[in-house]
Amino acid sequence: MLILGLQKTTLLDYPGKVASTIFTGGCNFKCPYCHNRDLVMPPSDVLAYSQEEIFEHLQAKKKVLDGVCITGGEPTLHKDLPEFIKQIKDMGLLVKLDSNGTNPDMVAKLIEQQLIDYIAMDIKHSKEKYNEIASMTHFDIRPIEESITILKEGKIDYEFRTTIMKECHTADDMKSIGEWLKGAKAYYLQSYKESEQVINPIFSPHSLETLESFVEILKPYVANTNLRGI
Repeated sequence: MLILGLQKTTLLDYPGKVASTIFTGGCNFKCPYCHNRDLVMPPSDVLAYSQEEIFEHLQAKKKVLDGVCITGGEPTLHKDLPEFIKQIKDMGLLVKLDSNGTNPDMVAKLIEQQLIDYIAMDIKHSKEKYNEIASMTHFDIRPIEESITILKEGKIDYEFRTTIMKECHTADDMKSIGEWLKGAKAYYLQSYKESEQVINPIFSPHSLETLESFVEILKPYVANTNLRGI
């Protein structure tokens, strides 16, 4: 595991829980709006956390923590993720995974082995426009579709979420995404926010009024659609 960040305590990353957030390095997407540039493209002099440091922290804080959020980058790129999570679960902590959904085999394995309790999967765009944001070489939408199907089976608590930008997302896009995710348990729209770590800071947020109109477009498809962090 390449661990490049640790937020010792958060009330935001794991819904309804007190958690620590672990940030893994590396990602197979290069979304230009991503606010974690140094995780996606780690600099050569990056300082990583050892697993010993992580577990020392969790052991010291486990009486006040409900769980751990593992995010990135893209955590499922790391083949030793299941073993790492098992050690966390053995401490009696819940585990939430943030993923872009490109590794459905890993997602299915983690669910089948009961290693994760909650998963948040990013939906970048409508199927037709996915690669405009993901910027992958030889992009294939099928793994994304497979991960969506796995989560919609309802074997684990989950949510889908999309970061919304004025330059990228329209009302028609919301309808397309709604048709794709129809019947999902929960879907959250997050407004784009500028930060120093954005890969390519050329984007801007929609107005609150527009975001609220997007929610109304989506609700007939996913009843539990809401704004987050607005």
